[in-house]
Amino acid sequence: MSLYYEDEYVQLHHGDCRGVRGWTLADVLVTDPPYGMAFQSNQRKGSKLARIEGDRDTQVRDAVVSLWGADRPALLFGRWSVAAPVGERQRIIWHKSGTSGMGDLAIPWGPSHEDIHLLGRGWDVSATGQKRMGSVIVTSGAVGGAHGAENATGHPTPKPVALMEHLIERCPPGVIADPFAGSGATLIAARNLGRRAIGVEVEEKYCEIIARRLSQQAFDFSDLM
Repeated sequence: MSLYYEDEYVQLHHGDCRGVRGWTLADVLVTDPPYGMAFQSNQRKGSKLARIEGDRDTQVRDAVVSLWGADRPALLFGRWSVAAPVGERQRIIWHKSGTSGMGDLAIPWGPSHEDIHLLGRGWDVSATGQKRMGSVIVTSGAVGGAHGAENATGHPTPKPVALMEHLIERCPPGVIADPFAGSGATLIAARNLGRRAIGVEVEEKYCEIIARRLSQQAFDFSDLM
């Protein structure tokens, strides 16, 4: 693993997170892992951005959960059609308002949400200063493909920075780990909130995207609905 970017709050490493241990020393895992849906963007089909590394099954995701430890606090993105990671305690729904994914085109309703799996112990709303709320989070940004300002990042499955801030605000205190850093939304959100974070990304082209966003002091002010 090589250090790719570093500032006061964020360390970003280029490499395969399964082969390194530095990120496991953090306090909270917040990540969007490959989870077995064999993602391919229709808008970018045939391009280098069309697929997500390791997304043929849940082996990579499950290996990371094992490395992290089932009893430690974690939030992992997922999908309804893929089995949850071992140790799930709560499921949060991210509803992407005004969108309809592809899915089975014969079905009248297109998928417009993603799952977020909550694992581990140490969750205490009284320690965060945030109000307890329902398990459905609604946003209007960061849809896959060519839609949404977040996709100017060049990553096929970006997450809204505002969404990641919402999640991290309610996480236990300490350093945030994201071993599948992707477009960098988790790292940017953590830094926006004044929290230290360590990220790992296996594809150098995405490391470049993340480093550019961080070096440009990228802040996202899109609202949750």
